[in-house]
Order: sequence, then C-alpha cells, then structure tokens
Amino acid sequence: MASQQSVLMDLSQTLRETSGTTVVDAQASGVQLSGSDAWSVSRRMLHEGPSDGVEVVNLCNGPLTVSILPTRGMGLWKAEYRDIPIGWNSPNRFPVHPRHVNLQSRNGLGWLDGFNELLCRCGLAFNGPPGLDEGAASPIESEVTLHGRIANTAAHHVSASVDDAGAGTISVRGEVDETTLFGPKLRLVSTVSSVAGSNAFTIVDEVTNMGAAEAELQLLYHTNVGRPFLEGDARILCPVREVCPRDARAAEGVDEIERYLPPTSGYAEQAYFFDLLADEQGESLVLLHNAAGDRGLSVHFDRQQLPCFTLWKCTQSEEDGYVTGLEPGTNFPNFKADERRLGRVRQIGPGETYRTTLRIEVHGSADSVSEVADRIRDLQSATEARVHREPTGPFCP
Repeated sequence: MASQQSVLMDLSQTLRETSGTTVVDAQASGVQLSGSDAWSVSRRMLHEGPSDGVEVVNLCNGPLTVSILPTRGMGLWKAEYRDIPIGWNSPNRFPVHPRHVNLQSRNGLGWLDGFNELLCRCGLAFNGPPGLDEGAASPIESEVTLHGRIANTAAHHVSASVDDAGAGTISVRGEVDETTLFGPKLRLVSTVSSVAGSNAFTIVDEVTNMGAAEAELQLLYHTNVGRPFLEGDARILCPVREVCPRDARAAEGVDEIERYLPPTSGYAEQAYFFDLLADEQGESLVLLHNAAGDRGLSVHFDRQQLPCFTLWKCTQSEEDGYVTGLEPGTNFPNFKADERRLGRVRQIGPGETYRTTLRIEVHGSADSVSEVADRIRDLQSATEARVHREPTGPFCP
C-alpha cells in the first residue's frame, strides 16, 4: 500500500468524534514505514477547565511526536524528540479554547491570555501591536488587536495521510478560514509532515484569498522555545546581513544579542529585527543551542517567502515564562500601518495563494549541533554583519 488518508474532522459533514481514538496507526493500517515501526496519528479532545473542547492531534514518526491544535488555528502546542521536550512553560499551562480569549481585552492584548504554543501563527490579516489602523481597506479592519485572529480560529477540516512511496512521510492537513462579511476572506491550508524516524518536521502553509477584491496578508511564525535549549549562556546563531534593535530597551543588549541570561526576575523583553543571508537554494536558518552545545533546535525557511526574522528574548523568571522566540515572517511585528508604509504588507489578489515552508530540526548531540553551526558560519564567512546600535529604518518606523 503506497498511501492512506483518514479524515479526522469535517465540519461540512458534521462529523465529530469526542473519544481519544487512534485514527491511523501502523498496526491498524498494515503500512510499514522506512525507519520506524511505531508511527501513529491520533486525535483526542481535552475536557477540563479552559482547555475544554480543545482538540489535539499527535503526529508521531517514531522518535519524534508533534502535538497539533486544530482548535487553535493549527498551531503546534509542543513536541518531543527522544525524551527531549520541545516548547516552553507558559503561565497558561494548557491550551486555551478560543472562547476564553477576548482579543480586545487588556487594551487589545487579550491574545496573550491563550498564548502557550511551541509555534503560534500571527496573522493573517494583521499582526504586531494593537491600535487604530487608519489606512485599513475597510473600516471593519481598522481596530487591530495583538497578533491577529488566526491562532484563535478553529479548523473546519482536518485529515491525516501516510505515504510510503518515498521516505515514508506522515502528514496532518488542516483548513482554517479567517473570514468576515465586509472584510478579509482568507483560507489557511496547513500541512504538518515528518519523515518516519527523522529528527525534523515541516510546516507548509498556503493562504488563499477567497474574496473578490485584493486582500492584505501578514504572517509571522511565533516559534517559542524554553529548556533544555534555553538556559544561561545558551547561544543563538544565524547568518546576518543586518540586525537592528526594535526599541531603546533592546538597544541596551545589542552587544549580547547572541547570548542568553538564566531566568532573571524583573527582566524586560528585548526584540531584534534581522535581515538574514541565504544559501544558493534561498534557504536561511537559525540555531539555538544550550551552553554545552549538545542540545539544539534549528529553524529553516525560504528567505523569499519569509524575508523578515525577529528574535524575541524574554528571559524572565521561570514562573513568569522563560522563553525565546525565533520568528520568521513576511513582515516585522511593528504596527501594521507602519509596515504598510515600509512596503512589508503583502497584497494577494482574488483567488491568489501565498505559500510558505518552515522546517524545524531537533539536535540531540554535540556533533549534530556542530554540523548546523558550521553551515551558518560558512554562510556568514563572506559577509560582515552590520549591527545597528539604535532603532533605525527600514527595520523600525
């Protein structure tokens, strides 16, 4: 058998399973994938507290498991590779159902009330800080809230597939509509996939404008990492053409951009905007590794699709949320009106689709970390990084 597909949820057919059933697995299907005899795709629903009604789809390729949240815009709650946890410890301990998140509360910062994922999309119509966007195409879109709506919008169709024709790829695909009358009509089709037995997973997103008029698109991948990769003297490595602090607070740490503090009570967040170098195939990458250099996480992406990279450092106390964000995007998370003026708000025509690809790899040994670090150093070798010591254009308004 070369491939198998299972529909996990289809709102148009009003199919809804509430039990924690394994939907696809090796024993049930008889498909044997190269490199793994313990793969599975399973679906369950959480039933307690603010997580009540949140659906979790676990994609397991053998050594690597990724937990996907169709209820929260196909975000990734967490992952695990050979007993190495991947994610962070948010004050929001469990996934929060969107019905408990009022995006307009806390002066437009209500998005934070549900924020706890390893990977959370910011967009689709807008991201960045809240405010009044007087340049919005429609009055209904003028009052923007923090980081947009997609992370708090549920998928209406989710399916799983297994293909052993090549390396043995396991995939979960979800469709999420961010639509409104008199406003944007955008559809996200997200496919999370992993090759059996591998240390990596890939996210391929396609955002289609289903409306009859041109639409604006902003998309940022808020990829959030804590221990064991993040700790005192952990390092971030990336091939830099230019880097700029977001604000005066970030400018204070410009000489220590690549180094992390241990959990620090009272620490105020810092963010940096990067223009990264890419290889001959157009791929750029970022590596976070621990102090010993034997645990690492790398994020790989197409520099043409996602030209902007933001580094978010939030090394506050463990109780408050010790985390760093590795954030490729179509734009920097400045206020939307400023990003539009600077030419970083994408326009997609009726029926047009914007496609992005993001790959995350987990490195569980010093050799694996060194291999990625060497690749970054090779990319950097021909170019001297330009470091701005103060906020400046075109990175900042």
